[in-house]
Amino acid sequence: MNQQVSIENGQLVVPNHPTIPFIEGDGVGKEIWHAAQTIFDKAVEKAYQGKRSVQWKEVLAGEKSFNANGSWLPQETMDAFKHYLIGIKGPLMTPVGGGIRSLNVALRQELDLYVCLRPVRWFKGVESPLKHPEKVSMTIFRENTEDIYAGIEWQQGTAEAEKFYHFLADQMKVTKVRFPNTSAFGVKPVSIEGSERLIRAAINYALQHKLPSVTLVHKGNIMKFTEGGFKQWGYELAEREFTDVVFTMNQYAKIQKAEGKAAAEQALQVAKSAGKLIIKDVICDAFLQNTLLKPEDYSVVATLNLNGDYVSDQLAAMVGGIGIAPGANINYLTGHAIFEATHGTAPDIAGQNQANPSSLLLSGVMMFEYLGWHEVGQLITNAMESLFQSGKATADLARFMQNGQSLSTTQFTQAVIDNL
Repeated sequence: MNQQVSIENGQLVVPNHPTIPFIEGDGVGKEIWHAAQTIFDKAVEKAYQGKRSVQWKEVLAGEKSFNANGSWLPQETMDAFKHYLIGIKGPLMTPVGGGIRSLNVALRQELDLYVCLRPVRWFKGVESPLKHPEKVSMTIFRENTEDIYAGIEWQQGTAEAEKFYHFLADQMKVTKVRFPNTSAFGVKPVSIEGSERLIRAAINYALQHKLPSVTLVHKGNIMKFTEGGFKQWGYELAEREFTDVVFTMNQYAKIQKAEGKAAAEQALQVAKSAGKLIIKDVICDAFLQNTLLKPEDYSVVATLNLNGDYVSDQLAAMVGGIGIAPGANINYLTGHAIFEATHGTAPDIAGQNQANPSSLLLSGVMMFEYLGWHEVGQLITNAMESLFQSGKATADLARFMQNGQSLSTTQFTQAVIDNL
């Protein structure tokens, strides 16, 4: 019964029994996928009493695929994700040596999944290094296809690196390469189109969820034309396309320059009182500090690819670690989306029934919310939080809980099901 999710007029059309491809994953992937799929099916059954279900379709990638057919990422797998629009995956190892630099990056690039979506929130009962982790509630929109992750670089000592340097020195008159004979080089592409579609998605998300602000996180004080461009284009987009519903700190600065700070502050307060979305920006290093000192100041964050990598991991650590951090890679224009565990393959504990499936579970919650099946996500989230509050979790979380009770992967799975 192959029922395909489709997109019409920019809206997902979801059948009652959609086919969803999945990649089991490497290392602990097999264990956490089995746990997650079992919980997903139980939650869907409880929510809809058989009126809806998921038809899971396994597709291969990573080590399992390589061992089976000699390919790390078969075309059949890419075709399945293209055809069915929605997919989910466990962690994949990065091949050593030549070939694909990263399977995850290859999937994002091929399907043009330009948003890496990372919601960050604290679950009661989970230990955090913060005094007030309940203040952390942010959604990260990380640009997924540009920046240094485009993979444009040349190794030190190669003819290509030498040629690139001579181009810089001879044609572009660059004099700031301190050690040209021993330098490797990389190129950081950041485009108007790539920046705008990412920031547009972040603004739409904030408006849809009635959130107070979108923060553009950048390093534009140093990289003035790439990251500085990201900031500038973001403000211009907001003021052009969302005129009636946003107030930007770029507008604030213009009012302050023309009429003084008091007038700018008044305009800001009027905008907030009217329920307008505030668009602001902050330098990335200051943002990392601020999230520790005053996390309540941020709700939706839009940032470039490398910054987003750092930001996502720090915020995850603030609420308990990468083991409970979900993630998704989405193209809001085509509808394509792959939801994924955000941690690694953890080969040191693979096969030992110790792995924590929470990241994959919460990524599944994101998937069901994307499909519009909100009841499923709420059931799973509530069940997990109930367990954490009672001090029950897999070993990676339980060891930090006061009177924590460590559960195996299978015990945790059953406990979540019992709490549905």
